[in-house]
Amino acid sequence: MKLRVFNILKKTNVEGPETRYCIWVQGCSHHCKGCQAVHTWSHKGGTLLSVDDIIEDILKQKGIEGVTFLGGEPFEQAEALGKIAEACRRVGLGVLCFTGGYLEELRGDNKNKKLLDNIDLLIDGPFEIDKVDYSRPWCGSSNQRYHFLTDRYNEEIFTKYHNKVEINISKNGQVFINGMGDFDKILAKSGLRGV
Repeated sequence: MKLRVFNILKKTNVEGPETRYCIWVQGCSHHCKGCQAVHTWSHKGGTLLSVDDIIEDILKQKGIEGVTFLGGEPFEQAEALGKIAEACRRVGLGVLCFTGGYLEELRGDNKNKKLLDNIDLLIDGPFEIDKVDYSRPWCGSSNQRYHFLTDRYNEEIFTKYHNKVEINISKNGQVFINGMGDFDKILAKSGLRGV
């Protein structure tokens, strides 16, 4: 089984609680106005990776608390991510997943069951540019909702964590900014250009 991936960060501290392994999937049909990740929309881009290879890589990582799925739209690849999430939960890692859909709709589609059954924290709802709100951790608009699907995480996250960004520079000089915040302002202040 393969997963179409835009990017993987093996260690990040801004995409959920503690240090996480983060997978941006490639492909999204939501196309939210003002989305900061338009480069993840195409269903033809990214790289196809073996789910088993991804699981093996996650399990090799030291010092991570869990994994985060975002994108793109994770539920457009629910079967592959469900397998990854199940393997992560089996070894005690937490699973956080973002979606532009709503939980109620996702539960209505049986292909989402394994993924939903293995998520600890789901943050749902499309980004809405007229409701921009960076006051809560990891969210960009006030309509987005937190669903604590297990007792691993709870409302303490609202006081313990705040939005931050990371700037990563690859060996070939490519800059990748991740996290949550006003990326346009960050780029303007840094003198960098967005893609």
